[in-house]
Amino acid sequence: MRLTLMKSKIHMARLTETCLYYEGSIGVDTDIMDAANILPHEKVAIWNVTNGARLETYALPEERGSRKFLLNGAAARLGAVGDVVIIVSFADMEEADARDHHPTVLLMNEHNEIVERK
Repeated sequence: MRLTLMKSKIHMARLTETCLYYEGSIGVDTDIMDAANILPHEKVAIWNVTNGARLETYALPEERGSRKFLLNGAAARLGAVGDVVIIVSFADMEEADARDHHPTVLLMNEHNEIVERK
């Protein structure tokens, strides 16, 4: 049996920009993507804590050290600058592997700095 488990989570990041007229995605500071173990173009779920919106898209790298989180394309209608979001990626794995799996979890502060890694 294969199971889908949380692979990575960026918890409580703040959106820094939105751009409606873009082909889509969420842009994330490359340093934060690396720390979260999220690859460019990887599918992610975004849960907007501020307004309750939920969506799926893919992650794109932004400038290292910028602390940017940009919601692009149609998804830009589901968030505003300053909204708090949770970004999650998932992985499919065999049950035996799932039992030993430990996701990467980053806790962010109000300045989009990593304050804890679990």
